[in-house]
Amino acid sequence: MFHVNHEPGAEIHHTDPFAVPVGDRSPVRRLRGRLAAPVTLWTAPGPAGLTVSSTLVAEGEPNRLLGLIDPESDLWAAVEDSGRFAVAQLGPPHRQLADRFAGLFPAPGGLFATGEWTETSYGPVPADAGGWAGCRLDVAREYGWGLLVEATIETVELAEETAPLLHYRGRYHTLKD
Repeated sequence: MFHVNHEPGAEIHHTDPFAVPVGDRSPVRRLRGRLAAPVTLWTAPGPAGLTVSSTLVAEGEPNRLLGLIDPESDLWAAVEDSGRFAVAQLGPPHRQLADRFAGLFPAPGGLFATGEWTETSYGPVPADAGGWAGCRLDVAREYGWGLLVEATIETVELAEETAPLLHYRGRYHTLKD
């Protein structure tokens, strides 16, 4: 028999019961969470992919891209093998896709089994992405608990301008004017 407690104060709360209490959380992690970041999808031939919110583009000669990724991810193994990868800008309709590639949402049949993909020599990219960059790996090194990846941008394909998907304080957000 199943019993539901309807007493005052017994309602379901919108907090994670397994979350580390605020006072015990790393101040650096909390600071990072307060910095809004674009949500991107990095893919490589194989295919492999990973949602990444620590991506920076530096214009210059050559144009560069930097990012922090998980050194134990399938993406890193594929990038290391091929020496190249694609970085796609995700938008508000891509929340579930971002969660899937972050390992937070089930992916029956594999990460690339659903959605429409455009095949590139750098890795598959979502057909409806706001744009993507094809990158050549230059160097990677341990940086904090991640791997700092430095790459040269070899090609850029831009779609019609779309709103970005942002990650802020552990949740997705969109820009509002």
